[in-house]
Amino acid sequence: QVQLVESGGGLVQTGGSLRLSCVASGIFFSIGAMDWYRQAPGKQRELVASITSDGSANYADSVKGRFTISRGNAKNTVFLQMNSLKPEDTAVYYCHNTATESWGQGTQVTVSS
Repeated sequence: QVQLVESGGGLVQTGGSLRLSCVASGIFFSIGAMDWYRQAPGKQRELVASITSDGSANYADSVKGRFTISRGNAKNTVFLQMNSLKPEDTAVYYCHNTATESWGQGTQVTVSS
């Protein structure tokens, strides 16, 4: 059974940083891309960043230059380093695996102005 567990969310002031982590179990983690999505209240879930099994990364225009997605050395983890955070980044952030269409439970990120 696939399980994705996110951590690292919290409350931060505008301009601050957070690092989200996603640990996967139950799958060959290297298969498929890993994504970070976010969903703000009253809005649709949107793709923030993705990274392929060979390390190629893509970002939403709204986070380019501020967020960095990476895989851990153990290959069963993926990170999202978020810098220069803005109030509009406030959302629940979810980890997703494309091969299994699995989702984590989400972690709340709140950026105060």
